[in-house]
This record gives sequence, structure tokens and C-alpha cells, in this order.
Amino acid sequence: MTTALTTEPIIGFQDLKLIPPLRDALKHAGYAIPSPIQAALIPVAMTGRDVIGQAQTGTGKTAAFLIPFMNRWRGGDPSKPQAIIMTPTRELAVQVAEESDKLSPSKFFKTVPVYGGQRFGRQMDLLNQGCTLIVGTPGRVLDHLSRGTISLDTVRYAVLDEADRMLDIGFRPQIEKIMRRLPENRQTLMMSATLPASVLRLSQRYMRDPESICTVSEVLTVDKIEQKYITVDEERKFDLLVKILEREKPRQCIIFVERKRGADKLYKLLKPHWPKVAATHGDLAQSKREKIMQFFRAGKISFLIATDVMSRGIDVSGISHIINYDLPNDLESYVHRIGRTGRMGADGKSISFVTPEQGEELTSIETLINRLIDRDHVEGFEAFAPRVKPEKGEPKKMQPVYGRSRRKYTNRI
Repeated sequence: MTTALTTEPIIGFQDLKLIPPLRDALKHAGYAIPSPIQAALIPVAMTGRDVIGQAQTGTGKTAAFLIPFMNRWRGGDPSKPQAIIMTPTRELAVQVAEESDKLSPSKFFKTVPVYGGQRFGRQMDLLNQGCTLIVGTPGRVLDHLSRGTISLDTVRYAVLDEADRMLDIGFRPQIEKIMRRLPENRQTLMMSATLPASVLRLSQRYMRDPESICTVSEVLTVDKIEQKYITVDEERKFDLLVKILEREKPRQCIIFVERKRGADKLYKLLKPHWPKVAATHGDLAQSKREKIMQFFRAGKISFLIATDVMSRGIDVSGISHIINYDLPNDLESYVHRIGRTGRMGADGKSISFVTPEQGEELTSIETLINRLIDRDHVEGFEAFAPRVKPEKGEPKKMQPVYGRSRRKYTNRI
């Protein structure tokens, strides 16, 4: 496997020798200059070689793996798919399918998303109408294969998007069953933010001498995003959130919470203040989640409360702020959460609420991203409950105070 950290100069799409209909579609979609992952990956993939692409979120990797196939597509039997893209989540499958429709070089190029939570019959109807590209989650793709409603015999281009995430959430058995059903002479691309041993093993088994293209440094970085944290008592988080939204006036904002119940509770509290708010999590019906995302992309929703189901693979360009109402349990989720803003080189801002007991978690996040996060505050807002002077004879209570210089929490009388 050839590996390289790519720092090639940005080239124009006109330098990529794309077919005229695809160039026109890119121009109509507003694509002018390829991002680093696009400039590095597309020329290699256009040669037919297997490629592992490593890039951070928000760098245009979806177009990077769509364009090579679209450029080589010359029609064919519309009843049989020629390409398949697997994604870890329903939301990402919908997003990739929408991007494919936007860049499609012909009205005869048909993309069909298949995923759980949507009526099976509806997907069968779309597949029967003709399908060039299937975009789906591994579970639903395998379900179609077992029913005989999808055939992969004619597939010559396969993509594993967010491969590390798919393996993290347990899709390895389904992925392997699908990969074994694909023709041996296909081209395979694998996109992954990280390259753990599990991803490398998968590539060794199902890829042929892949070239590995990396457009990120070894350390996860989010340099374009202004990052702040505010220390606050748990019971005062909501009041702080109201103050932050009033101060920042976000264009669009995602508010991340850890639990589904917390998302619903926060939604009920925020709705009277900001009508253009919605909440999304795994317990909602898929149709409702899709409608919420449609409204969010269209700007009809300004504040979206979400669990980590939203932290990866959702590309909405208008997000100006990320608020970590709850810190994530998984450290890397912090990077993927705040990566929802600062898309494609734009600036963004994230604000994290940190309780007095979460000093170690904050320090671990700073170690992961290799930078200190600046402390913030809201003028005139009391983030902590007032200290109650103990009655005579009562023991003094320990109050947690953030020790700024030592970057950890200490207990002081």
C-alpha cells in the first residue's frame, strides 16, 4: 500500500479532464476549486486504482469519490446498478444520494438510497424504475440482497464511506458479506477519518494494492474553529444556553446533548423562546428525522438539538455555531461534533458547557486536539449557585473551583 501525506497545490476542476456534462453539473452546483482531498484523490481514482482516502469532515470527500465514477459512466443497463456506496447512518446515505443527484451528469444517471426506517416497498419501486448507483446502510443493503431485490453482479465501483465509523458501530459482518458478493474486478475506494487496525485489515482483505491519500496531519486539528468553554453548574445550563444564544445570535446552530430524553426536554424548554428549534435523535421515526434535516438544510430551522447520531456525516454549510450542552462521553465525538461548523474552510465557533466535575474530560479533549481551549463567560451571569454559609457547628462544605493555571479541578474551602 502506497501512503503519502498530500500537500499538492490546488488545481481547478478544468484540469481534471472531466466530461463536459459533469463539468457543467459541477459549475451549476457552485464547485469552482477542488478541495485538497478532491484534488488529490480524483486523479488517482480516475485511473481505476483502489484508493484509501483519509480526510477530516467537511472537506468535500463525498464529491471526491462520486466524481471519478460519474466521469467514467457511459450509460448501460438501467435495471442493474453499476456502483454501490455504503454509509454508517441513514442521514449520511440521504446526504450522499442528494449530492449524487446534484452532480449527476445525465438525467439517466439514477441514484437510489436504501436504508432502514423507510418503507421497503418504496425502495423496491425506485430500484425497479432503474438504478445506476445504490447508496445505503449495510444492514438494509444486505436485507435487499437476501430478498433478491438487489443484484450486485454488474457493480464495478464500490465505496466504503466513514469506514472507521461503520466498524465502530458493529457493521463488519454485514460489510464483509456484501463485499464477498461484489465482482472481483471492481474498483474499491475506502474513506475514513482515521485508520485504525480494523480499517487496515478490511482494506487488506478487499482491496488490491490501494494507494493511501492523506490530507490531514497525524493529530486531529480543528484550527479554523474558534473554541471556548464555560464552567457552569448542571442545574444552570439552560439559563446559560439562553444567554449564549442571545449573545451570539447564531445563523444556524447545533446543540449537542448526550441523551435522547435530554434532547426532548431541552426542546420543550427552548420552543417558547425560539420557534425555529427542533430536536432529532434515534427514537424519532425516520420520516420525521428526514423532514427535520430537510428543514434544517433549507434554513427553516435555526437551532437543532441533537444526540451524537448527528455528529458525523451531516454536511450543512450554514452552521455557524456548535454548542456542547453536554460534553461527549467519547473524546473523538468532540472533534466530529464541532466539525459540523467551519465547513469547507469557513470559520465557525464552538462553545462547550463544562461542569465543575468535568475538569479531566476537558483536559483530555485538549490533549486530543493538541491545543488549549479558551475559557469564556457571560457578563453578569452567575454560573454557580451562591455559597451557603454553614450554620454554627456545621462542617464546612467543599466547593469545586476550576484551577485555571493547573488545568484541573481542585477542591477549596
